[in-house]
Amino acid sequence: MATPVILPKQGQSVESCIIVGWKKKPGDSVKVGDILCDVETDKATFEVEAPAAGTLLSIFFPAGSDVPVLTAIAAIGQPGENTDALRGAGAPPASAGTVAAPAAQSVAAPTAHAAAVPSSGKLRASPRAKALAARRGVSLVGLTGSGPGGRIIERDVAAATPEAAAQPAQTAPRPAVSAPLPEGEVRQIKVTGIRKLISDRMLASLQTTAQLTMHAVADARALQSLRKKFKESPEAMGLQGITINDMMLFAVTRALQEHPEMNALYVGDTVSQFSAVHLGFAVDTPRGLMVPVIKNAHALSLREIARESARLVAGCREGGILPEELSGGTFTVTNLGAFGVVGFTPVLNVPQVGILGVDAITPGPVQAADGSVTFIPQIGISLTVNHQVVDGAPGARFLQSLAASIARFDLLLAR
Repeated sequence: MATPVILPKQGQSVESCIIVGWKKKPGDSVKVGDILCDVETDKATFEVEAPAAGTLLSIFFPAGSDVPVLTAIAAIGQPGENTDALRGAGAPPASAGTVAAPAAQSVAAPTAHAAAVPSSGKLRASPRAKALAARRGVSLVGLTGSGPGGRIIERDVAAATPEAAAQPAQTAPRPAVSAPLPEGEVRQIKVTGIRKLISDRMLASLQTTAQLTMHAVADARALQSLRKKFKESPEAMGLQGITINDMMLFAVTRALQEHPEMNALYVGDTVSQFSAVHLGFAVDTPRGLMVPVIKNAHALSLREIARESARLVAGCREGGILPEELSGGTFTVTNLGAFGVVGFTPVLNVPQVGILGVDAITPGPVQAADGSVTFIPQIGISLTVNHQVVDGAPGARFLQSLAASIARFDLLLAR
């Protein structure tokens, strides 16, 4: 009997993966543990191993396919076995390159992905699908689920248009080119893989939340002074690698404990505030934007935060990051200061209710009591909140508290 190759689940929040490329082709002999293909989510790239030894009989989804997790993507068995019954819902028809045996040797089919309501009558939908449906006012009844066993997943809700397009789809159609392209050499890049996932997530964030951004500045002299001392400290102290970004992450964790309304998730009609700070931070990688999470960051020292952030950044850029290290965040920080950016609008990492953008340190004017004006180093901070559940005043108080902590960072370390 042929063995299906099941696309494994990569973390609790991942509902589908994109097949990057196949390492084996139909007809190849494989051993248990052989790498069959690479898949990616919006978080990381993973390898799918062969669960059995034999011949790779069929590949059900070509490279570039976006496939729900726990779906059969290929089959392994003995030459001549029929694999049609293993082909999951949503898979394209068998192609000429598919190795198959006579239909008489087919095996029992897994549960089809067609109906969201099984014989028990209970509606089957993922938590993220339910949350999106609640935000958009979409009824799950009658929707066709494309997830495992007919389960309704997020993209099924996003594609639903129940009443005269009153509810926007998660991914709006791209405008077609109505005129010839300008003359000259052009390089066209198809948006696929993680870039497409990031594109869809950013659009969905803006379409499903009411985002408000506020900007402030903070006195950066304490940050610069400490950074200089850290760089000049003995190597044995382990402080030389602490960066301005590490200090910002530390300050944010302390400010979030004073303002728990910012350390929260908004799902459905419920806001969940967390006592523990699980701090996500944006990392630029060759594959695109990734957001690893420093778990329980509020309980870590500055040196511990610096070590953990360095470890996570290396994992993201070298490909060794784990799924659980890319999920579970309660707030996110994104820093573009190293690029000289002095102001931008961060996009929420939903369902989080807040994200902080960190800008470059630049000279800024400060007026003294006698009316004189001097220029001091200032760091810009930009806070985006979900205005559905966070008003402007609480967001402003958070920024005010954070700016004060940054200005007195040396004292913050003593708390």
